[in-house]
Amino acid sequence: MFTIDLTGRRALVAGVADDGGYGFAIAKALVECGATVVVGTWPPALNIFNNLLERGKMDTSRRLSDGAMMEFERIYPLDAAFDTMADVPDDIRTNKRYANAGDFTIGGLAERLVSDFGARPLDIVIHSLANGPEVKNALLATSRSGYLTAVGVSAYSMVSFVQRFGPLLRPHASFLSLTYMASERVIPGYGGGMSSAKAALESDTRVLAYEAGRAFGARVNCISAGPLASRAASAIGIIEKMVAYASANSPLTEPLNPAEVGAAAAFLSSRHASGITGSVVYVDKGYHSMGMATQIG
Repeated sequence: MFTIDLTGRRALVAGVADDGGYGFAIAKALVECGATVVVGTWPPALNIFNNLLERGKMDTSRRLSDGAMMEFERIYPLDAAFDTMADVPDDIRTNKRYANAGDFTIGGLAERLVSDFGARPLDIVIHSLANGPEVKNALLATSRSGYLTAVGVSAYSMVSFVQRFGPLLRPHASFLSLTYMASERVIPGYGGGMSSAKAALESDTRVLAYEAGRAFGARVNCISAGPLASRAASAIGIIEKMVAYASANSPLTEPLNPAEVGAAAAFLSSRHASGITGSVVYVDKGYHSMGMATQIG
């Protein structure tokens, strides 16, 4: 039987703060396939996430197909806006939401992983995070600071991931990030430089695939997922409209299930996808293939 077996492999899934997003769905799919998973969570959301876990608020969504409960091997604080603590401004260092987080930078996470698990602790790295502080602004109304933050957190962080986690990889490892159709088509209302960030992420996927392949023997791919009305996506302000529109105008009209993105991620992270790198894989019910809407509005 053709199965995805990730037994003995460890994945880092960055960008998990609840059970409603693609990051959680990917983590669950990897665990279903036998992997162990550590997660990186934005420090201001870390206490809430831990409390939800401890109080059993996510027990239903954590239930695996065999009846067992999904467990995270570690939960680390991670703010992907910063590569090292030297980059962190004083107002963040002294912010009470970052209290007791330790080194929450990308470089700090790399050091923690080595300290906890040894010199080469990773097989799979999932980049499932983004931030556009001015995402509700039209591009023409976006400030330079808002634009650069969107690109820095949502795209450059993937470059930093490969720089810092690449040396920690075991053989046959892979990186995977998440993008969206706004990288190549106009999505009115998805602003603040986020469309530019997603376009950069896709371009970097190709370059990083070459560079990481030669440097670390690792693959680098990207999933272009359909819109999902997650808690994080609510910041866009029109996410319900985006989901409804995509459903009405896709070849397959049922709403995209996060588990479908999780399944694709598990495949791309497995040895079955050993020949796939530098690719953007659409998991969007075929919406990307449409050239004309079937329903307007």
